[in-house]
Amino acid sequence: MGKTALIVIDMINTYDHEDAESLIPTVESVLPQLIGLLERARQHGVPVIYVNDNFGEWRSHHGEILDKALSGHHSHLVEPLRPDESSLFVVKARHSIFYETPLSYLLHQQGIDQVVLCGQVTEQCVLYSALDAHIRHLQVVVPRDAVAHIHADLADAALRMMQRNMGARVCDSEELWA
Repeated sequence: MGKTALIVIDMINTYDHEDAESLIPTVESVLPQLIGLLERARQHGVPVIYVNDNFGEWRSHHGEILDKALSGHHSHLVEPLRPDESSLFVVKARHSIFYETPLSYLLHQQGIDQVVLCGQVTEQCVLYSALDAHIRHLQVVVPRDAVAHIHADLADAALRMMQRNMGARVCDSEELWA
């Protein structure tokens, strides 16, 4: 086993979209686990990589995406998760963290062969990213209590699919870097 990276998916968010009303309560429920996961990863020297939607703002960079989210109505969901000076940031345009991004190259350059996927949305971006990681021969870990969902039934099915079909380790966040 080589190195592990913690991948934070789409948590720099304004929550100004049609599914936000259903998503926000689950984000609030996983926020403490996400904070703890980030703290432990950083304490153990695990690389933290934020992969975030650009919300169609093709001229924006990670600082602008963060500033916009922090100035929005739901900044309390973003502030505790903000990237630190050692965090890496990749901008994505579609569901998968790998689709048309330099993430594969970055992981290869860093010698990373295992990714811990946390963030949102379990039944969408997390699921598609887990599949893309699996087909790239990366080991996948998904802490079930550190991923937010829109639809609980689909999120449960997505976690089962990741575990059964992709060989992902689905666990509680406290099991990681304890």
